Amino acid sequence: MSAAVIDVRNLKTHIVTRWGTIKAVDDVSFTVAPGETLGLVGESGSGKSMTCLSILRLVPRPAARIVGGAVILDGEDLLGKSEREMQRIRGRRVAMILQDPMSSLNPVFSVGMQVREPLAGYHGLSGRALRSRAVDLLASVGISSPESRLAAFPHQLSGGMRQRVVGAMAIAAPPRLLIADEPTTSLDLTIQAQYLRLLEELQERYRLAMIFVTHNLGIVAKMCDRVAVMYAGRIVEAGPVEEIFRAPLHPYTRALLESVPRLGESAEWLTAIEGQPPDLAVLPRGCAFAPRCPRVMDRCRAEEPPELAIAPGHSTRCWLHAPA
Repeated sequence: MSAAVIDVRNLKTHIVTRWGTIKAVDDVSFTVAPGETLGLVGESGSGKSMTCLSILRLVPRPAARIVGGAVILDGEDLLGKSEREMQRIRGRRVAMILQDPMSSLNPVFSVGMQVREPLAGYHGLSGRALRSRAVDLLASVGISSPESRLAAFPHQLSGGMRQRVVGAMAIAAPPRLLIADEPTTSLDLTIQAQYLRLLEELQERYRLAMIFVTHNLGIVAKMCDRVAVMYAGRIVEAGPVEEIFRAPLHPYTRALLESVPRLGESAEWLTAIEGQPPDLAVLPRGCAFAPRCPRVMDRCRAEEPPELAIAPGHSTRCWLHAPA
């Protein structure tokens, strides 16, 4: 596999509140190579989006701050960059697609103005050349009649069309790393499938490294090469998608997979994970998943499990797999 585009090492992001310090991202490490897709999965509040925002250094300040680790992009540590340097990196080398396109598009500006802005900034285009490139960019993401869409405003487009516009803006540079934070959440199933195919085509065309954040394990199976399962700010299992789906190691990963309905199987009740995710400001002693784990041991409540390499590229944080 090619050298990693992004290498996140022991990343830690904390949020300081009056109730205590929340370890939103706690010792997270992973790499993504060119053309590879890493899926980040887990319940809401597990740290997926905060990990992505930390890569871009867009954590909500002043409460949140990155307190440790490294984010290596093509050999450069982004955590050592100035804000001016980061402004040149965001969008140009690392781009992000958010789950709600209306939060990414300004409702008072036309689609053309918003698509032309990154093109002018990244490539120095102007006049007819800028307009022509904007039309080509909208066409590349499957928008019909792209010339007429330049004059439209976001509220005049469907959700799927708006998400395609956001995708067009994200690949304007094009970037080295594309972060897709639940980009299909607001789309119906038909448009969702079309958008996923579009992302696959764009990744193949530009050899993008991609981080795909989602709750949908079906999308992970379709889109991702590797998956990292997050719980309470930590990656509790990571490895190749096929291997984790076939033989999950961590009880939390197994519980997530068992909670997905399966075609052809009838069940009176869907499998659910008992309890609630922990308060990140007051984490339990030992393993954070211990209070909800069906296979909990005394050691789980007393000691925090380290990261254990079980097979090449497959690791977990669980005492069940610790050497005897």
